[in-house]
Amino acid sequence: LHLVALNFPLSGDMRADFQCFRQAQLAGLTSTYRAFLSSHLQDLATVVRKTDRHHLPVVNLQGQTLFSNWESIFDGNGGQFNIHVPIYSFDGRNVMTDSSWPQKIIWHGSTANGIRLVSNYCEAWHTADMGAMGQASPLNTGKLLDQKVYSCNNQFIVLCIENSFVSDPQG
Repeated sequence: LHLVALNFPLSGDMRADFQCFRQAQLAGLTSTYRAFLSSHLQDLATVVRKTDRHHLPVVNLQGQTLFSNWESIFDGNGGQFNIHVPIYSFDGRNVMTDSSWPQKIIWHGSTANGIRLVSNYCEAWHTADMGAMGQASPLNTGKLLDQKVYSCNNQFIVLCIENSFVSDPQG
């Protein structure tokens, strides 16, 4: 399952699932991508199909392992990952080093266990209002689900997860 960043940072008012779908298509990726966010309809922990949560590693665009599987992100340790494994955008840039993302923080709107935080997800990701709040994680902590609250007018990294793995029939 590939974990990939959108090609530009976004504030709390985003059509993230659409952006993930569109940018994956433009990058020539054939599987479906969803935003790595809790929403009003779904908790982050359930974005990936049940059948793919245990046996597939979560990797970056280059195939380097970030997590042994989807479930391991939500084991309560805040989604601890190796910060030496880069997270790439759909156009191949490393979000940790590229200046297009001045703040190395990702939106997620979730608890450490991937459950939606209704009070901290920028009104279901429909507002960039300075007074509204969103749950996010500074990547320098080495965690995808660190529990920090920021104003929704911030422009942060948005990650996308391949939510249905399709094996290559030619493979």
